[in-house]
Amino acid sequence: MPRFDIVGQLGSLRRYARSLTRDSTEAEDLVHDALVRAYERRATFRAGSNLRAWLLAIVHNAFIDGVRSRRSEAARVEQAGYLADSTTPAPQDHSVRLAQVRTAFLSLPEEQRSALHLVAIEGLSYAQAAEVSGVPLGTLMSRIGRARAALREMEEAAPAGKNHLRIVRGER
Repeated sequence: MPRFDIVGQLGSLRRYARSLTRDSTEAEDLVHDALVRAYERRATFRAGSNLRAWLLAIVHNAFIDGVRSRRSEAARVEQAGYLADSTTPAPQDHSVRLAQVRTAFLSLPEEQRSALHLVAIEGLSYAQAAEVSGVPLGTLMSRIGRARAALREMEEAAPAGKNHLRIVRGER
């Protein structure tokens, strides 16, 4: 493998990077990225070739890749702006509802809450959840059934019908 005199090429690399980027900080980053690429691809350098030209080509390609990446990112951000609704519904209703469900879930007895969590949230099969809990499959299924029934009962007993929320609208 050929020996590289990178230090002797740094001045040329920095000058070229500064002319491309027009910013000394970006130029330093570009030279750094190019040197990392050169090191990673050092096996592709042919002995007897012009090291300076090879390194300058890597600087150039790294710069072009960065420009393309920034353009692509800008296009994605612009497209995301078009896709996003200009108005977003207020998240309060959802947040309140989520808090109510969480409170109801946490009010379940531990063994029911644990069984329901393993199946509904962690996605385990009944058999896997029974194994994790160290209980027979029938016991686990019974706990899940009681947990679901308790949650339905809490929901039906809630004031204002199915939902605990009461929407209050301001004057317009």
